Amino acid sequence: MNFACTILASCLLIFIPSTKGVTPTVTKLLQGILNDDINMTIPDPPLYSIYDILWEKNGKRIIRRINGKIFPQQQEKYQVFENGTLKIKHLQRNDSDIYKVDLYDSDGHHMLTQTFDLKILEKVSKPVINWNCANATITCEVTQGTDPKITLYRHRRIIKEGQKIIRYKGTIKSIAPFNCTATNGVSEETSMVNIDCSEKRLDIPLIVGICGGGIFFLLFVALLILFISKRKKQHRRENGGKLELRAHRNTSEERSRRPYQIPASAPPNAAASQAPPPPGHHPQAHGPRPPPPGHRAQHQQQRRPLPCPGAPVHQQKGPPLPTPRVQPKPPRGARENAKQSSGRAVPVL
Repeated sequence: MNFACTILASCLLIFIPSTKGVTPTVTKLLQGILNDDINMTIPDPPLYSIYDILWEKNGKRIIRRINGKIFPQQQEKYQVFENGTLKIKHLQRNDSDIYKVDLYDSDGHHMLTQTFDLKILEKVSKPVINWNCANATITCEVTQGTDPKITLYRHRRIIKEGQKIIRYKGTIKSIAPFNCTATNGVSEETSMVNIDCSEKRLDIPLIVGICGGGIFFLLFVALLILFISKRKKQHRRENGGKLELRAHRNTSEERSRRPYQIPASAPPNAAASQAPPPPGHHPQAHGPRPPPPGHRAQHQQQRRPLPCPGAPVHQQKGPPLPTPRVQPKPPRGARENAKQSSGRAVPVL
């Protein structure tokens, strides 16, 4: 039995392939940034020359390099270097998958196998901090990014953690700096604000200045109104004086233009009632012809009687009145001739 077991064990060892020189498979986690490039570098590559490099994605060959030649030749997405590193350009979300690389020497012996687990992440955006002093609430929110982790700090001390959006409610009595940090392993963004929810105090100098300005404005308006009213009164007085002067002038002109009226008590003219003289009779004239009686009457009307001692004296308002015109007096000789002619009797033929 012992001899038979020894023979069976020897046969089994013949059919089992040798694993000498082969590195065991280890999966490595990688994180790539959306729309960026990434290099998958093989850790601890062989020191001697690599003849054949084969890369696979989820079990399907994507690119191969044999003795410096690339298959397939036209490749825009992938690129392989001599040390076996794979470069993926312009990462997209569908590039997240399991990648495996196999290395062979020139004799075809397998040298190394390496597996990578690639995850594509989007960069986080800058956190937005909002607060409400009425209910003492602070909110930190991130709008973009894959699986962001948010941490809220106050005076460099963590007060709350969360994802996408966090809300903190507490007492804010004075100015305090708050920091909000968002990270997801491939990017990190931070925002800081100083929040002041203290009670607003009255600004005494500002209030006094506003009240003083209002008082000065009211005084200015009152003085302006008083000045305008005085100017209006003065203007009315000047217009009233002008109107009174104009009326007095009109009255004086009407009196000067009014015709002479014979008083009812005056005796009729003797010369007018006498019979006309005979044709051959010519009265003798001792001087110039007397003026018409209208001039004397007008001259008598212009003389005003003196006021009584007890009567009130009328005072003229406004500018002085113009001096009335003086009618020319008839010559003395003509006045006496007129009296003689009126008293002489006309002889009857």
